[in-house]
Amino acid sequence: MTLIALLDHAAVLVFALTGALVASRAQLDIIGFAFLAILTGVGGGTIRDVLLDRNPVFWMTDPTYLGVAVLAAFVVFFTAHLFESRYKAILWLDAAALSFAVAAGANIAAALGQSAPIVIVMGAVTGCMGGLMRDVVANEVPLVLKQGELYVTCAVAGASVIALAPVVDLGPAITVLLAAAITFGLRAGSIAFGWSLPVYKSRPPRN
Repeated sequence: MTLIALLDHAAVLVFALTGALVASRAQLDIIGFAFLAILTGVGGGTIRDVLLDRNPVFWMTDPTYLGVAVLAAFVVFFTAHLFESRYKAILWLDAAALSFAVAAGANIAAALGQSAPIVIVMGAVTGCMGGLMRDVVANEVPLVLKQGELYVTCAVAGASVIALAPVVDLGPAITVLLAAAITFGLRAGSIAFGWSLPVYKSRPPRN
């Protein structure tokens, strides 16, 4: 298995775990767990492949991705009660999945010869869209839109490393791992230390 395929599988697995944990917070049945796990696990990659015209999409080429997501759902269904704080678990697992998905998604776009802006967008789409769909379906405020938190910024920063790879030649493996590390480091700083971007504050209109 290549490094990119490994990261793609890891992203699906960990995102699926977050989807199942969100299902546990919503007190869904086992089918609901599997649905949210699959949606979260493969959602971002599916949108990426559709936009890049990769036909068929990755989980249709290799259905083991679906098996990984379903397995994650079953594991969480029987173990979710063991977590002291399921929300904290979701935050940290989501941060890890984001880093895996951004690195894999951006690299896939780069391997297809896409320009730097498209590489960055595809990295962000792969990393952000599964979690966004998970939270919308579960009727929760999407992590990607939480006020002031770094999320899309982390994805863009990580994907930019892949986009700049032709300029700064560090080797493919180091570049991908550095992209994942930067993405996770920024997201972890936002969770642990409150790193954030300025938030828009309205002002009274001038006469």
